[in-house]
Amino acid sequence: MTPAKRIDQALHRCRRSALHLEMRDGYMLDDPDYDAWKAGHRLDPADRDSWWRPWLQNIADAVARGVKVRRARIVSEPISEYIHYEYDITFPNVQAGEEVRWLPRRQATDIALPGNDFWLFDGDLLLINHFSGSGDWIDVEHVTDPAAIKLCAEAFEAVWRRAIPHDQYQPVVS
Repeated sequence: MTPAKRIDQALHRCRRSALHLEMRDGYMLDDPDYDAWKAGHRLDPADRDSWWRPWLQNIADAVARGVKVRRARIVSEPISEYIHYEYDITFPNVQAGEEVRWLPRRQATDIALPGNDFWLFDGDLLLINHFSGSGDWIDVEHVTDPAAIKLCAEAFEAVWRRAIPHDQYQPVVS
């Protein structure tokens, strides 16, 4: 099963909360959508059919079931070109009902953070995302260690309290 499918299934089963912490400044740098963005293509918020995709429907379905879906991103500033791309394409996630916040990395120094990005579903299903050094998604690891789950939950909440809501965040670009 692909990493994306494992996360899709976990979100489908989720009933209360889905937390996602992202800490890298670049992911899958050979993504055709990223290449198109670098070439000048921008999503049109008024043309929902052009950007709505199954993942966003999964988010919307979870939110409709009462799941609180939150994503926090820790980013270096000035932001990387890839994070600029992510910032530009975050509005569909928000439209689907996901809450997204941004935390400049300088404000995270005193937060105990796990070594990898993760999803935490309903406070007990922890899926760790593993990426290569160049940002390619390698695998999702299901972690059951209560100490790791506690660390990730506490780290997410600490980041969330400091992070800036997407509609208020003004990224620093170089």
